Amino acid sequence: DLVDRPDGSAVKTTQGQEFLAWRPTLSDYVLKMPRGAQVIYPKDLGPMLMLADVGPGMTVLESGVGSGAMSMALLRAGAHVTGYELREDFANRAVTNVGRMLGDDALGRYDVQLRDCYEGVDGTGFDRMILDLPEPWRVAGPAATALRPGGILVAYTPSILQVTRLRAALDDAGFAMAETLEVLNRTWHVEDPAVRPDHRMVAHTGFLTHARRLNRE
Repeated sequence: DLVDRPDGSAVKTTQGQEFLAWRPTLSDYVLKMPRGAQVIYPKDLGPMLMLADVGPGMTVLESGVGSGAMSMALLRAGAHVTGYELREDFANRAVTNVGRMLGDDALGRYDVQLRDCYEGVDGTGFDRMILDLPEPWRVAGPAATALRPGGILVAYTPSILQVTRLRAALDDAGFAMAETLEVLNRTWHVEDPAVRPDHRMVAHTGFLTHARRLNRE
C-alpha cells in the first residue's frame, strides 16, 4: 500500500493539522518495517548487491529470507527470487513486507518456500545465491551444483569463525576468487564552522563473503 503513494502530498490529521507525506525510501522502510527476524541493514544491502552483481532478469536463490530486507533489494534490482525459509511466520512477514513496499510486480517474481537449505537445493542454473544462515558452509556443496558456471555466492555472517569455516568449504567445493570484507559506516557532523566525524558510527554488523563458481564442465 506504499507503492502508489505520491511524494509530497498534503495530509491532515484527525485534529486538522496538515503536513507533507513522503514515500519512504527502501532504506527507510527496511529500518522501520514490521519484522520478526533481524534484518540485514542498508549499509550491507547495497554492497551485497554489487558483490553479487545482480541485474534484471537474473535468478537468485536466497536462503534465510527473514523479514524480507535482502529480498526487497534483490527484487528492486529486477531479479527473480526463490527464497528458502524455515519459519512460516518469517516467510509470511517477508511476503507481506515485499508486497507493501514493492507491489504486485515484485510479488510475481518472488517465490518463498518453507524449506531447509541444509537439506539440499532444488533446481540448477541459478545465477546467484545469497545466504544468511548460521552455518553457510553446509551449503557450499549444494551451491556448487545449483549455481551455473560463473555464478556468484554471497554470504552474510556475523562471526569471523563462521567466515573461516565457510571459506574452507568454498575452496573444497570448487569456488574461486573468494573475498571477505566488512562495511563500516561513519557519518560526519557538518555545521559551519565545525566539520568533523560524528562521535559514533555504525561499525561491525556482519562479514560479507563472496566467491564465484568455477566452470567445471
